[in-house]
Amino acid sequence: MINIQSKHLLVEQTKVEIHPDSKAAGAAAAQAAARTLIELGKPGNAFGVIFATGASQLDTLKALTSIQGLPWDLVCGFHMDEYVGLGVTHPASFRRYLRKELTIKVNMKSFEEIDGNAPVPERTAREYAEKLRLAKPQLCLLGIGENGHLAFNDPGVADFTDPLDAKIVDLDAECRQQQAAEGWFASVDDVAQSAITLTIPALFRVPKLIVSVPGTRKAKIVRRALSEPISTDCPATILRTHPDVTLYLDPESAKELDGFLV
Repeated sequence: MINIQSKHLLVEQTKVEIHPDSKAAGAAAAQAAARTLIELGKPGNAFGVIFATGASQLDTLKALTSIQGLPWDLVCGFHMDEYVGLGVTHPASFRRYLRKELTIKVNMKSFEEIDGNAPVPERTAREYAEKLRLAKPQLCLLGIGENGHLAFNDPGVADFTDPLDAKIVDLDAECRQQQAAEGWFASVDDVAQSAITLTIPALFRVPKLIVSVPGTRKAKIVRRALSEPISTDCPATILRTHPDVTLYLDPESAKELDGFLV
């Protein structure tokens, strides 16, 4: 275990911060996001921001929505993914999550939801991608899945040169197991089979990425993301090519970095 109060590292061009616990890591990510929101808001024009969901984002969003004086009235919000066929009242719905953890707490200019219940998911993905391109997001808050996915770009469907900005994907077994293990579904059999997701090129057009990855369940994938060759076998390895990305870790998620980062 890395024994630290706070540690800042650089892996290739990827910034890594390790904080004393998950709340401290979330608070640091939130402060970085807040500084960016303030800078983006100075011209007085609306701007796009992409938000992630899941257990990894809870501390970050709680801290971010508690910071006073941010230009939320200029933020056009988007999210990264949504299950196909899952109602907005289901505990695992990402629309429900973001209403509870974000949009009910701050007065945003707008927030575009992905309708997972739409009758033609492909059309929903296409229309959402068009809205995203028009908004030209400047900031993205995201996490890393236990299988290395970014959004729902699991290893089997991730494409670093994807021609689409949003698409329908089938979720792999490890991804579905993670959703059940985090308590969003009663069992793995209940986890939705597919989702609408933003693609990796769509995420990588965003100039600044803030990546919150707390918890012991993420320790292995953090090490893989920072050490393996860049490959869709671990989609998160592509983060090392982005010009402005910071990973926010706690001691649990950083515990396999001993001997690797000095």
